[in-house]
Amino acid sequence: MGLLSRKAACNTHGQDSSYFLGWEEYEKNPYDEKKNPNGIIQMGLAENQLSFDLMESWLAKNPEPAAFKRDGESVFRELALFQDYHGLPEFKKAMVDFMSEIRGYGVSFNPNNLVLTAGSTPANETLMFCLANPGEAFLLPAPYYPGFDRDLKWRTGVEIVPIQCSSSNNFQITESALEEAYKQAHKQNLKVKGVLITNPSNPLGTTTTREELNLLVNFVDDKNIHIISDEIYSGTVFDSPGFVSISEILQERNLQDSDLSERVHIVYSLSKDLGLPGFRIGALYSNNEDVVSAATKMSSFGLPSSQTQYLLSQMLSDKKFTSNYLKENKIRLMKRHDMLVSGLKNSAGINCLESNAGLFCWVDMRHLLKSKTFDAEKDLWKRILFEAKLNISPGASCHCTEPGWFRMCFANMSEETLNLSITRIKDFVESFNTVSNVNRRQQQRRLLRSPRMGLTKWVMRLSASVSHDSEPER
Repeated sequence: MGLLSRKAACNTHGQDSSYFLGWEEYEKNPYDEKKNPNGIIQMGLAENQLSFDLMESWLAKNPEPAAFKRDGESVFRELALFQDYHGLPEFKKAMVDFMSEIRGYGVSFNPNNLVLTAGSTPANETLMFCLANPGEAFLLPAPYYPGFDRDLKWRTGVEIVPIQCSSSNNFQITESALEEAYKQAHKQNLKVKGVLITNPSNPLGTTTTREELNLLVNFVDDKNIHIISDEIYSGTVFDSPGFVSISEILQERNLQDSDLSERVHIVYSLSKDLGLPGFRIGALYSNNEDVVSAATKMSSFGLPSSQTQYLLSQMLSDKKFTSNYLKENKIRLMKRHDMLVSGLKNSAGINCLESNAGLFCWVDMRHLLKSKTFDAEKDLWKRILFEAKLNISPGASCHCTEPGWFRMCFANMSEETLNLSITRIKDFVESFNTVSNVNRRQQQRRLLRSPRMGLTKWVMRLSASVSHDSEPER
């Protein structure tokens, strides 16, 4: 290890998180309907595979872009040569128009304020480099996407302080939680440079309310700090309430040209809405000229290829296609979401947080824990991984403060595979309950046979045992 740099040798990448460890187990034994039907089903991957046919249909009807042609003439050489770091103007224009379309054309975006990156991961990291120094901090509502521990911290040296949210109000952000996180950061001698939110939320699958957004705007205004709104799931909102962007809040409050607006930044990507993570298309949007200038220079380390930009600029400029895609994709997401939610409830007695967006559900399995601890959550996660053969993400990996919550993805598999996943959960819970009932009866028999225990004491112990097993989670 002495031959490596400190950065290469450090262990802050987050790869030891159960979120990544589950992936490793899946890769050792991946499910395949024909080749490996008893393998592990991947429910830890937030990927949208439901609407590829719509894009493939567009490509079949529009062969020129994929062949790098324009009006019958090849543009291959033009695209193959050096491009500057600003990206293709026609693609940036198509991207901001698509972002506006997702928001119902209620707001518009300036392509000059858009910086292209190879996915949302470098977009978020670039903003960390631009806004914070090593050892400074950003506040994040918890539970949050496990990859942020890697994306935001590993190379930048920036720290994360969780904003602790609770199931008592469906994990919504509160003023007291914001202030407490701010105080905790200062207790750790960390200078807070901003707040980062995901809207819609990963892992909750919920949209941030107008009340929460206004609360956040007031908070960052009062503290004179930044806010980053990661909106990569904005096109996946399939049910009410609809999506509200931080940009809409600025417009509603006539803050577009204020000093505050220069401390509001948006991250976007085509990885989730269009299901194109392999195309590596991300972007950050900012009204701050210095941020845009610095981020543009940094984008030279990870700019999407000109060929990819050209192809997608043609696709996104076809408004008949984008309108139909967004509408149909939401219908398919809702169907899949409802399949998982009703399947878990009806077949296994498992509830989910009420959600309206994203590619996953936030699943409540607190009643299956042996104790209200994260050790018990880890034990349950391992059993689901190795017995039910399902890779799901435990709440601890998302920094949830309440053990027993899990994220389950539903859009990265076929309908048949999702049904199989639900069946596996059902069988697991039935087996789990059977073992629990046997253990409880054995415990009761041991208590009954105990020669040193009087009748009154035995009844009290037995009642306490039954109450503990049947007590509902709050």
